[in-house]
Amino acid sequence: MVSIITPLYNCQNYISDCIKSVVSQSYKNWEMIIVDDKSTDNSLKIAKRFSKTDSRIKILTLKFNEGAGVARNLAIKESKGKYIAFLDSDDIWLDNHLEEFVKYIG
Repeated sequence: MVSIITPLYNCQNYISDCIKSVVSQSYKNWEMIIVDDKSTDNSLKIAKRFSKTDSRIKILTLKFNEGAGVARNLAIKESKGKYIAFLDSDDIWLDNHLEEFVKYIG
């Protein structure tokens, strides 16, 4: 399994496309751990909508805005995958990204 680590902070305009790019991966053995870094927009609400329909998407929240590094480290501690991949909340992947990633490192 690949654990996809995504820190989230005020990315309401991008997080849907980010998550959709993960859900549409050709490689299906993944978990996505999104850590909200105390967003003040609708980012967390949008991410939670996706987690309700796909159990592979997990949402964690920080009590204070602590930065992407702290968010990533928390997600790594909670991850269950053999591999870890980082995806920022304003980025997207091509549909075969994880498949190629696993081929390359496996």
